Amino acid sequence: MSDTQSQLSVLKQTADRAVADAIARLIEDGEDHELNRINALDFSTRTGFDEENVISGFLHASRLGLFDLSWNVLCPGCSGVLDAHDTLKSLRDDDYHCGLCGSGYEPSVDEQVEVAFTVSPKVRRIAAHDPNTLPLWEYYKQIFWSSGIDLDQDSFASLTEEVTLHAQELPAGEKAVLSMQLPPEFIIVFEPVTHSAHFIDVQGEPTEETQQLGLVFNKAHPPTGSSSLRPGPLRLALDNESSRRTLPTVFVAGDALHRLLGKRRPFLTAKRMLSNQTFRDVFKADNLDINQRLKITSLTFLFTDLKGSTALYERVGDLAAFDLVRAHFRALLEIIAAEKGAVVKTIGDAVMATFVQPDQALAAGLRMRAAMDKLNAERGKSDLIVKIGIHEGPCLAVMLNERQDYFGQTVNIAARVQSLSTSQEIHITGPVIDAPGVAAILDKEAIRPIRKEAALRGIADKVVVYEIP
Repeated sequence: MSDTQSQLSVLKQTADRAVADAIARLIEDGEDHELNRINALDFSTRTGFDEENVISGFLHASRLGLFDLSWNVLCPGCSGVLDAHDTLKSLRDDDYHCGLCGSGYEPSVDEQVEVAFTVSPKVRRIAAHDPNTLPLWEYYKQIFWSSGIDLDQDSFASLTEEVTLHAQELPAGEKAVLSMQLPPEFIIVFEPVTHSAHFIDVQGEPTEETQQLGLVFNKAHPPTGSSSLRPGPLRLALDNESSRRTLPTVFVAGDALHRLLGKRRPFLTAKRMLSNQTFRDVFKADNLDINQRLKITSLTFLFTDLKGSTALYERVGDLAAFDLVRAHFRALLEIIAAEKGAVVKTIGDAVMATFVQPDQALAAGLRMRAAMDKLNAERGKSDLIVKIGIHEGPCLAVMLNERQDYFGQTVNIAARVQSLSTSQEIHITGPVIDAPGVAAILDKEAIRPIRKEAALRGIADKVVVYEIP
């Protein structure tokens, strides 16, 4: 049995069997481009498998060495990959610059960092493993643009025929001269290998005289520049002084280009990955560096605590209480995973969990409350009571005590909101109740939230909270 067959055999034991079989077929029969920067959410849509099972399957496959996992920093403007990292620890805190958009961005793991999977060269060699051999437009599709850009065959034909004035492959150390007619449009000469660009504002009266422009590609020159020219003939001299081939492309930066680059599809974000239980369990060593601080603009936190656990131990005895607490933890952790959340940590009898969306956290909270009612009914008692608080907002992803954790006022408020509960009611904040999907859950359960203002320990101003009775 080959190494790959052995790895696939283990995958079928650790991941969903149907997903593992689909991954095996992809490795065996997929086209080269289908095995590069795989979009797990798109794979789920095309195969009909559950998203969480697909993500878990690719994570286990990566852990076994079948795929390489990459964290790609994206430009929010054009969805170009500004940098690719094989570990989250390599993600920089400083700004990333997009030459095509002419803008700098501070990385946020919400929608700006894509997680993708590429088949390992030890398993199957594909063209993208040597990107310098890819044809020009395949380089754009497979290397420069992320899996979140949705360019079908018709869109790509429009890009190459309607939006592009010229595209050139220029080997290392070589020069070329391009002749073209400039329309009265904004023009971008973009080079995707070095991420450099030159902007040409074409305006004024047309001219019949040939205009001259020279561009050099190397590390010493700035990544962007600009010129003003008139509509008419242009002689564009290109000089590749870099050690790699370059792919200078002349785009008309009009509505057609913006429309094409605006066609997006969902992709697996770093925020969702950090809130994925399989990732936290399987890739513990690939979390953040001790000095990293990754900004997350929106994350939902759910805190629980078991009310009166000390009295419970006193009342039923250590052994019985321990079994009860363990059953309570087992129920809570299963519900968190089922609602696409992840456990950050347990503290005594308390749980801290994260969710990408507030409605997922609320659904989990309601299921937790029902699970405790069921446990109590089975025992003929009513003393297993879980207090729950939910809040959403910005935070920092950090490493604390050798564990990927979160820091910030959002975390503090979520923990304090949980402490407001005195029985099995749930307390949520304004950002949670206003979030998409939450109203539908409350309406379905015929729940009318009770609005109130609460003073939270360590928080200066009173906070508006909603009790879910």
